[in-house]
Amino acid sequence: MMGSWKHCLFSVSLISALIFVFVYNTELWENKRFLRAALSNASLLAEACHQIFEGKVFYPTENALKTTLDEATCYEYMVRSHYVTETLSEEEAGFPLAYTVTIHKDFGTFERLFRAIYMPQNVYCVHLDQKATDAFKGAVKQLLGCFPNAFLASKKESVVYGGISRLQADLNCLEELVASEVPWKYVINTCGQDFPLKTNREIVQYLKRFKGRNITPGVLPPDHAVGRTKYVHQELLDHKNSYVIKTTKLKTPPPHDMVIYFGTAYVALTRDFANFVLQDQLALDLLSWSKDTYSPDEHFWVTLNRIPGFMKQRIGKQKLFSIPWVALEEPRGQAVDPCHEQQERASPAAC
Repeated sequence: MMGSWKHCLFSVSLISALIFVFVYNTELWENKRFLRAALSNASLLAEACHQIFEGKVFYPTENALKTTLDEATCYEYMVRSHYVTETLSEEEAGFPLAYTVTIHKDFGTFERLFRAIYMPQNVYCVHLDQKATDAFKGAVKQLLGCFPNAFLASKKESVVYGGISRLQADLNCLEELVASEVPWKYVINTCGQDFPLKTNREIVQYLKRFKGRNITPGVLPPDHAVGRTKYVHQELLDHKNSYVIKTTKLKTPPPHDMVIYFGTAYVALTRDFANFVLQDQLALDLLSWSKDTYSPDEHFWVTLNRIPGFMKQRIGKQKLFSIPWVALEEPRGQAVDPCHEQQERASPAAC
């Protein structure tokens, strides 16, 4: 009996020791793997910098940033992909931002954008085009599932470039962001083909300079843009294409004798202004009137921000600046000049 008890105790001890060794070696292997990846990336960046300083062109043999969640936990993915997981400064902690991102394709491009703008103190709403493929939708949903401060818009649009659906996609996200418990100061709208040229802290410092004013660059309508709101336009959707057509029917005048301005579809808005856009009757009437115009996102924000006697927290008559971003334009194959700080970004057709 005593021998059997000792044999049992020995077996349990041996099994426990083997389990410990297995777990320890597994964790050690994971840590070494992460370390090797970090060292490899550091070496790659060092070599790239060296080549650039030498005036040479550097072509990496592989992508230094891993861009897949396949066969990886969220933790492994975030470590390998170099996501920021802690707030980097008190200044940023005290000035959280909100983002809307409208996307319909190119998961890898969106993933790089999201990695570049992600900060744990911010909040992110992603609008997935209803027309996107199931594979794309699944990949985006899987990615956002790793981040508690990022979510998919619950209301989805079949986005038509130049139509009201593009503006409505932003508004759907805006509605959920104003209900968020994150005390964000500004909301920035982007699309999946955008990419920031500044760090989060630099963007925060840039926005602070406006002291609670909205950034909605715009001008009175130039001749080529008058027809966008003069005539009725219609969104058309079929199984292959989606587009907006111009009719010969004249539109009614803008509501409340509003003066229509034109500008960029990409803006930075305060939380107070976001609530104004979603709740005030003037804003709701302008939205309703804009539904059969062309590219209403290029006149909606800027017009509301210039209503006399309302929402005076806007840019004055000084030079108009846009947040430094680069945006791809698919049809013409052109990119907004990232070095020209005073640009007014046109809405990329890819968005």
